[in-house]
Amino acid sequence: MIVSGLSAADTPPNILLILTDDQGWSQNAMAMDQRVPESMSSYLETPHIAKLMQDGMRFTSGYSPAPLCTPTRRSIQCGTTTARSGTEFRSPKWIPAEHLTIPKALKAANPDYRCAHFGKWGEQMISTPEECGYDLSDGMTGNNTGGMPSTLGVKGSHNDGPPHFIDNEDPKRTRTMTARAKAFMEAQVRDGKPFYVQTSYYAQHLSVVCTEEGLAKYEAKGTPDRGYPPAWAAMMEELDAGVGDLLGIADNTYILFTADNGGRGTVPGGDEARMPTNHPLTGAKHDLFEGGIRVPFIVRGPGVNPGSACHVPVAGYDFLPTFQQLAGGKKKALTPEVDGVSFARLLKNPKAELKRTHNALIFHRPGKLMSAVRQGDNKLVVLWQGNGEVKSKALYDVGNDPREIPERDRAAQEPERVDALFAILSSHLDEVDAERPKPAKAKKGRKPKAEGK
Repeated sequence: MIVSGLSAADTPPNILLILTDDQGWSQNAMAMDQRVPESMSSYLETPHIAKLMQDGMRFTSGYSPAPLCTPTRRSIQCGTTTARSGTEFRSPKWIPAEHLTIPKALKAANPDYRCAHFGKWGEQMISTPEECGYDLSDGMTGNNTGGMPSTLGVKGSHNDGPPHFIDNEDPKRTRTMTARAKAFMEAQVRDGKPFYVQTSYYAQHLSVVCTEEGLAKYEAKGTPDRGYPPAWAAMMEELDAGVGDLLGIADNTYILFTADNGGRGTVPGGDEARMPTNHPLTGAKHDLFEGGIRVPFIVRGPGVNPGSACHVPVAGYDFLPTFQQLAGGKKKALTPEVDGVSFARLLKNPKAELKRTHNALIFHRPGKLMSAVRQGDNKLVVLWQGNGEVKSKALYDVGNDPREIPERDRAAQEPERVDALFAILSSHLDEVDAERPKPAKAKKGRKPKAEGK
C-alpha cells in the first residue's frame, strides 16, 4: 500500500496510466458496457481490473488511437491522431522528442512532477523515453523484451514454435516491471513529489507465456468461451495480478487503464471454430473496425463516482491534454498539433460535452487501406483502393450495438451523413498531410513478408 501524508489540497494529483498490449474490449471478467452483456468473458478471471471498474468510471466507447502498438504509443505520448504522427511502426517525419509529450506538458504545468515509463516503449520509436522527458525508464524496449520467438529460443515466427511457453518466475516481465513502478511511486511519495507513471505491459502480446500453475488452472476449467487457449487466459490472470499490485495508491491519484489496440483475431493454440476472440465486436488488431480499436478504458480517481459509466467517445490521444489539465496546466499552453481534448470534465459529469473539433474522432491506416471517423454514435468506415480512390463507405450506429455487419450498414439510407463525415475525415487528412494509400510494388522472386508484430 502506498500511503501519502499530503492531502489533495496540498499537492497536484498523481497519475498512473496502465497500458496493456493486444487486450480486446470484451476480454475482461466484467462487462465494459452493461448495455452489452457480451462485452465480457465468463472464462477469464480478472478480479483486479473488475475492482477498478467498480471503483471508477467505465468509458464504454474508449478507443486506442490505432489498431497497432507503436502508432498508438506515439499518439499517446504526443496527443496526436496517427494521421498526424504516423500510422505504422516507422514514422521518420515525426520524432516524438521534437514535440510536446506527456512528461513535458506535466512539468510545464508543475515542475515538481516526476515521470517514469516502465515496460514496452514501442518499435522504432526513434526517441528514447528520457528524450521525451521521462526521469526514469526501462529504455528502448519492444516486443522482443517481453518475449517473442527469437528471444524464447525459437527460430522463425510464432507458428514455428510451441503454442505457449512456461516461465514460473516472471512471465512477460509482468512482475519485475510492476515492482519497478511501485518502487518509483513510493520514492516520489516519500519525497513529496507528484508523479506520472506509465506502466506499459507486454501482455497480452504474443508470444503466449504463463506459469505452470496458471496453465493447469485454466486447463481444468475446460473449453474457453472464445477462440483463445487456456494458456492465454493464464497470461491474462498474471497481467491482472500485476494491475492489482498497482492499485493500493493514495487517494490523490488518478489511475487510467486501457490497451494499445484491440485483441488479436487468432492466438497460437486457440480454436478459430469457437466464438471470435473479440466478440461481440467486428474485426481485430490491425483493422479499424471496432474490434481493432475499441478497447477497455477505465478511470479511477478523485471525484470519479464508483461504478459509473460514460458513453461519450474518447481516445488515447486525449490523455495528454487531460493529464495536463488535471495537473493544473492551461489549455493555451498546448501546441496546435495536439489533436486530443481533455475529458477531465467527464470524470465528474459523464454526460458533459467535449469541445472537440467537429465532435469527431479520427482513425487512419492507409497501410491497411482503411480510415474511420466517429461522431456521436455514428461511425463511418472508409475502405480505399491502392491508388488512393475510395473503394467503399459504410455507416454504422455503434452506440448501443457495436456490431459492424452488412445488415447494419446505413450508408445507402443516409447519404448526407456519409458525405458530412467523409468531409470531416478528408479535411483532417489534408490538414496534417497524412500519408495516403500507395499501390503495392510487386518484387519478382520474393514472397510478401509476414507480419510478425
